[in-house]
Amino acid sequence: MFKGFKNFLLQGDLIVIAVGLVVALAFSTLIKAFTDTIITPLVNALEGTSSGSAGLGWTINGQRVELGAFIAAIVYFVLFMVVIYFALVVPYRVYMTKRGAQVFGPPAPTKTCPYCLSSDLPLAATKCRHCTSELSGTA
Repeated sequence: MFKGFKNFLLQGDLIVIAVGLVVALAFSTLIKAFTDTIITPLVNALEGTSSGSAGLGWTINGQRVELGAFIAAIVYFVLFMVVIYFALVVPYRVYMTKRGAQVFGPPAPTKTCPYCLSSDLPLAATKCRHCTSELSGTA
């Protein structure tokens, strides 16, 4: 049972997708903090409505811009990404390297088709996958 679960977790790019999802969620938290603490108060200040004042920031037309809360969100985002990198990415990279596969590394080199200018062709390709033109070895 555990072997099947392990195979499920390590099949394909499930870890890559999970890391991408976690990064997206953390980034959405950062964007929410930016809009809640900087953009919304600036818009409210243009309208003339007001809010309370506490923490690091400034008041514009009675509206408080909370710079401290946004800085805290940036610190949270950076620390969260460091933890994700060392808790998920590094161990997964080591595990996949032992299995003979490279993940989270530089992309494979490619060449460009001289006819349709597609630049995502493997170096060993002899025919373009997009326009089916024959490629020379130096394209």
